[in-house]
Amino acid sequence: MQVISNYFTTKEWELLIGEQVRATRIVHNLDQVDLAEKANVSVGAISNLERGKGSTLGTVVAVARALDRTDWLQALAPTVTISPIQMLRGKSKSAPKRVRSRRSDIEGIQAP
Repeated sequence: MQVISNYFTTKEWELLIGEQVRATRIVHNLDQVDLAEKANVSVGAISNLERGKGSTLGTVVAVARALDRTDWLQALAPTVTISPIQMLRGKSKSAPKRVRSRRSDIEGIQAP
């Protein structure tokens, strides 16, 4: 299934993540009670997560770890690097543009 994620709402993301958690739990041959014990969260937290009813970040992290899916967490928080060139570009400030006046205006002479 191809997912066009740029257009997902928050609710759609919650549902998609819940479906993935449920599918992974089933692949690991766990019921909600077993996963809750393994993740050290409540069964209600597992149920809510799987139904896309909202969960805390702590619950998501605990469940991902319990399911041996820390790759999900790595995808959420990749290492961000900044190149030295980007740093220099961010520091450079262009000089303000100067408006040149006509020499005749400076000397008080009116131009013909």
